[in-house]
Amino acid sequence: MSAWVYMLRCADGSYYVGSHRGEDVQTRVGQHQAGEGGNYTLRQRPVSLVWCEEFQRITDAIAFERKVKGWSRAKKEALISGDWTTVSALSRRRSGQPQLPLSRSCDT
Repeated sequence: MSAWVYMLRCADGSYYVGSHRGEDVQTRVGQHQAGEGGNYTLRQRPVSLVWCEEFQRITDAIAFERKVKGWSRAKKEALISGDWTTVSALSRRRSGQPQLPLSRSCDT
């Protein structure tokens, strides 16, 4: 059985990211459209599928769903358009510097 991560564009222009286990992601989109999806999409119908990706394992799909949910709108739109260069660029820290671990010296 396949697993899916999908993104819906809601009536207010916002994006909803979800995951689904099954052979066809359209089944889940239909549930959202019928008001049988999550509470958020219930209030934001109609919805339209703007992006989806199939995964072999549901655990991988859920991990990617959680990651995408934390992305900015610009990064989600780059994913929708398949612009991996922009997705990568938006993944960098704004300062351009790598994040250093928070560590304290034990010297007294």
